[in-house]
Amino acid sequence: MSIASSELILNTDGSIYHLRLKPEHIANTILLVGDPGRVSLISKHFSHIEHQIQNREFVTHTGYYKGKRITALSTGIGTDNIDIVLNELDALVNIDFNTRLPKQEHTSLNLIRIGTSGGLQEYAKVDSFLISEKAIGFDGLLNFYAQRNDVTDILFEEAFCKHVNWNERLPKPYVVSASNELLQLFRDEHTTGVTISAPGFYGPQGRVLRLPIIDPFINEKIHTFSYNGYKITNYEMESSALFGLSALLGHNALTICVIIANRVTKTFSENYKPKVEELILYTLNKLTE
Repeated sequence: MSIASSELILNTDGSIYHLRLKPEHIANTILLVGDPGRVSLISKHFSHIEHQIQNREFVTHTGYYKGKRITALSTGIGTDNIDIVLNELDALVNIDFNTRLPKQEHTSLNLIRIGTSGGLQEYAKVDSFLISEKAIGFDGLLNFYAQRNDVTDILFEEAFCKHVNWNERLPKPYVVSASNELLQLFRDEHTTGVTISAPGFYGPQGRVLRLPIIDPFINEKIHTFSYNGYKITNYEMESSALFGLSALLGHNALTICVIIANRVTKTFSENYKPKVEELILYTLNKLTE
């Protein structure tokens, strides 16, 4: 049965609704950034840019680096945006827009998020790179999908909720692993760890300005948590949905962040932008070794 036009929404030019992309506009290797301004930081290294498309916060540049076709795409901030981006990217490669039916042959994308993050352990030092082995979703997004238990670490979730005495009024956390294939490609001298994806920058990450939060000790509890040798190393706002939806849809996903703040040592990077550019080149070169 074909997918209804209210569910798979296409623009009048045949592009997917939010991203405004057609299947030919993307490569199978996609670098995801939150900030639309970072897309050009990636594509300036391309020898040739084939496509440049923008709609809302979604900016897409597809071109070539050392002969490899790569797409750079901005997602905006938050797991809600990742829900849009992942579902629409998957539709571009795995749904026939003419018949509105899933394709018989599945295409798997390699999705690498390049971002910034706040450290939750002393060793997650400011201006260092951190590779996320697992992500914990505070956002609850994956809980809307029927097969979430197939790709999550239930025992890890239970141990975490017990340790922090998780408030039942909050969305249930979920734990998802990064792609082992991509992890092996990028794991070298850089720190690896477990990343929390929060649904906000202030209260959901334990920050207090004028509003008190429901658990003022949450970051201290997170700092002391460990499970099977894993420690929670950093906060950001996208990886849990990226890992979870990619696993459900059959794609490979990984996140690499520059640590720009450390919530334990109360330090902040004096100038993290050169480190972001260094991370972009590091990623591009790893993908083309």
